[in-house]
Amino acid sequence: MDITTASTELTDRLTDMWVDLARDQRSYGSHLLGPENRTVIRETVVQRIVAGNLLVARRDGRVVGFVMFTVEHGRYEQDVTPGLVENLFVQPAARREGVGSALLGAAEDRLVDDGATVVQLEAMSDNEAAREFYAAHGYTPHRLELEKPTENDTA
Repeated sequence: MDITTASTELTDRLTDMWVDLARDQRSYGSHLLGPENRTVIRETVVQRIVAGNLLVARRDGRVVGFVMFTVEHGRYEQDVTPGLVENLFVQPAARREGVGSALLGAAEDRLVDDGATVVQLEAMSDNEAAREFYAAHGYTPHRLELEKPTENDTA
């Protein structure tokens, strides 16, 4: 398996994979719509490729996964420099073969090289497999996002 920086020739393939990721995450309660966000995510994919912040995993020359990441330079001063893993996706047929671990490790290394002092990411609370994967890589909960529908019995 090879982990390399993505090239623009992969833009459409990576956009399709992100749509698959969004579609998959809907089963865990994500509100993101895959196909409806294709144009926006395609632009994001190109931006991340140009910035060098999108890595792909290839097996036998075929792309089987990707990770997007960036160092956050937000509007608030913090006592850490957050590196953000924004999307990590592995094709279902390539899961549990070390692809996700290799992508995550490579993104972490790049984030540290770019000045991050902590790495942050999000996972859907109902996605137990993702939470277990990240816990196995040393991630612990730091912040909890809460939501409620505006139409419910407790409003």
